[in-house]
Amino acid sequence: MGERYVLGLREVDETQVAVVGGKGAQLGGLSRIDGISVPGGFCVTTDAFRRVMAGVPSTDELLDRLSRSDPDDRDTIRMLGARIREAIEGAVVPDDLAVAITGALVELGEDAACAVRSSATAEDLPTASFAGQQDTYLNVVGTEAILRHVSRCWASLFTERAVIYRQRNGIDHRTVRMAVVVQRMVLPDASGILFTADPVTGNRKVATVDAGFGLGEALVSGLVNPDVYKVRDDEIVARTIAAKQRAVHALPAGGTREVTVDSQRQEQPPLTDAQVVRLVRLGRRIEAHFGRPQDIEWCLADDGFQIVQSRPITTLFPVPESGDQENHVYVSVGHGQMMTDPMKPLGHSMWRLTAMVPMHEAGGRLFVDVTRRLAAPTSRAGLLDVLGKGDPLIRDALETVLDRDGFVPTIPDAGPGGPPAGGPPAPLETDPAVVTRLIERSETSVAALERDIRSKTGPALFEFLMEAFEEHKRVLSDPLSIQAIMAGMEATWWLNDKLLDWLGEKNAADTLTLSAPGNITSEMGLALLDVADVIRPHPELVTFLQGVEDDGFLDELAKLPGGAEARDAIEAYLDRYGMRCVGEIDITRPRWRERPTTLVPVILDNVRNFEPGAAERRFEQGRRRAQEKERDVLSRLRALPDGDLKADEAKRMIDRVRTFIGYREYPKYGIISRYFIYKRALLAEAERLVQAGVLPEVEDVFHLTFQEFHDAVRSNRVDDRLVRQRKEAFRSYHALTPPRVLTSEGDALTGAYRRRDDVPAGALVGLPVSAGTVEGRARVVLDMADADLEAGDILVTAFTDPSWSPLFVGIAGLVTEVGGLMTHGAVIAREYGLPAVVGVEQATRLIRDGQRIRVHGTDGYVEILP
Repeated sequence: MGERYVLGLREVDETQVAVVGGKGAQLGGLSRIDGISVPGGFCVTTDAFRRVMAGVPSTDELLDRLSRSDPDDRDTIRMLGARIREAIEGAVVPDDLAVAITGALVELGEDAACAVRSSATAEDLPTASFAGQQDTYLNVVGTEAILRHVSRCWASLFTERAVIYRQRNGIDHRTVRMAVVVQRMVLPDASGILFTADPVTGNRKVATVDAGFGLGEALVSGLVNPDVYKVRDDEIVARTIAAKQRAVHALPAGGTREVTVDSQRQEQPPLTDAQVVRLVRLGRRIEAHFGRPQDIEWCLADDGFQIVQSRPITTLFPVPESGDQENHVYVSVGHGQMMTDPMKPLGHSMWRLTAMVPMHEAGGRLFVDVTRRLAAPTSRAGLLDVLGKGDPLIRDALETVLDRDGFVPTIPDAGPGGPPAGGPPAPLETDPAVVTRLIERSETSVAALERDIRSKTGPALFEFLMEAFEEHKRVLSDPLSIQAIMAGMEATWWLNDKLLDWLGEKNAADTLTLSAPGNITSEMGLALLDVADVIRPHPELVTFLQGVEDDGFLDELAKLPGGAEARDAIEAYLDRYGMRCVGEIDITRPRWRERPTTLVPVILDNVRNFEPGAAERRFEQGRRRAQEKERDVLSRLRALPDGDLKADEAKRMIDRVRTFIGYREYPKYGIISRYFIYKRALLAEAERLVQAGVLPEVEDVFHLTFQEFHDAVRSNRVDDRLVRQRKEAFRSYHALTPPRVLTSEGDALTGAYRRRDDVPAGALVGLPVSAGTVEGRARVVLDMADADLEAGDILVTAFTDPSWSPLFVGIAGLVTEVGGLMTHGAVIAREYGLPAVVGVEQATRLIRDGQRIRVHGTDGYVEILP
């Protein structure tokens, strides 16, 4: 087939983005749906654009310069873009191309008024909407004017905003082509936008209709407030009628103008209720055709709806597949695990295979279906209590769902059933030997895994791993381990409740848990201070580390004076903690052992901000403060009525919390130790696939699930298309914010704090997890490798998993967007004595890097200081 410069809308469909661009392809698809009217028209194809560009050789050099320019250098982009646009608009349209366009216009009716709209090959994609990136011209009349506006559309590929958008999204300017859609102009009585899902709440069953008089430009450009209708199951459930003072109308000779709407008509709805319901039904038909919620532009003329655009709504969080039509309520796993970034398929499939409860994936995140537990009154109360203690926002979001009539059906509690066989477990003694025994069990199990996996390759490795995952779950669900974790947490809650009640003191346990023994995560932070002590006396080592970019730096380091000791210290640290990294529940994330450069900035901060021997001093100071606090609390209790009894009880709980709270961090360390062993074996397998020519690169297996990876090893085949689609989807998931709670209808809920009177106006509210008040400079850090901290800084970040704890030794306070009372960041903050507030919605956006802030760790809010 030769080059085709013009195609009728009905000749194309949504698969032909490369030929007619995103808008043209969508319109072609729309025009094929039964019962949907699309104004007649044609597409000037990307072949035509290529032909014209080839005739303007001066653009080549300008494009090269544009590709090399910095996205932040607006002046250069503006200047180069303007010169490219000028060249394209000034180019003569070749005769055969002009003839093809003119012929298509004759079919539409030569004097017909048309809309001329750009349609780039990179827009209206499921993953990048590019809305409003290129230009649209309305009511263009006459062949000459239409040809001129087609050239303008081609040129609009290089407007400043389109160029910057592509650079920010990593799209090469040379790979994007421009098609142009020419359509018969509709002169509507009313127009607007229909969302087939509620764009604010995400609910897929509620459609939203925005409507105004005249052309839709008035709404899109923000000239008027539209009337807004919400429709569910063919019924209008909410409406807002606005005063529509302006409208945009088409002029007979071409072009458009703003007009004032008659005062009698301003408050009149442009649509009848019946028309609104009819429009939503058309929207549902379009949604079913494209297979996902749509944002649809519509016009109403002579009581008939014409559809002029439909694109996917890219901001909605996807809903987990349930396989049935029942209502479901899902709780985010990431908010509990301190990891709300998307996970790659190998990552989330392995977490699911090693988790204690079934999980569902959506948008690269994992969720647990809690519908059944919410349905029965007793399990509901227990679930709300446990989740609420961890993260009050999750509890609030669940209560919001429960308040909806009948969304979660109530089922009776299971029968009494009698006590479990063997009676309740014996209460746990407050004995450090319990923790020692648990750690030994875990270490033995990890050592056995490391020994037994060595000989396994090919399909046998995957069979071995399936058994290893069962052992993994057995270790995790060890009743003694769970008892030890609960003992520490329950003792903390008891102390906080009782000491508030008896002494009027908030969060007293925070000081009592300072420097608790045996906490692997806080030891990891202190151990990096010891590494800094080895490096500090040697200025040459510091200078060398400041320039390190390559992960193989340790051998080079050893060649410098004092370098061998420094290398050994870092190596010993990596032997103990190298399996950790940010986002460590995703096995595909690079571990410190694989990317030791991650630790270099933190080591350098420690060299700069601390004196020798800081680790031991820090631990000792915390221990002393905890002892002083204990003496103080007990003596104040003894002075109360029944004081000796209260003091004895409190002493018992203080001993209990100090015995068990450190162990809270150990099971995660055990999991991640196992994960690194699995990972190394799997990477060796991926390496074999690369050598056999089955895969282009090792990390492609990260985009396969565990089962698909197993199949690939068995069959020596991988579907390249699947890997490409997964990579694209993973990229798109970064733009989505996972909700704490999600319903099967698509409602995304983040929950709210019930406002308290003691929070000053303008303060950011969160959850108090570590007592004290501190004021300092906010450092907003989204990637640990970019941390550049001075003593006294307050760390503000999205979430902190254990890998962040090396930063905790050098800061004065902590603010995070995600977290609860017993999540890692909170436990370590208490142990280091850092005032901390977690669960502060959008903290990294609302607090600017370098601002002075005051963190109220006892009352749970953050003030931004002038």
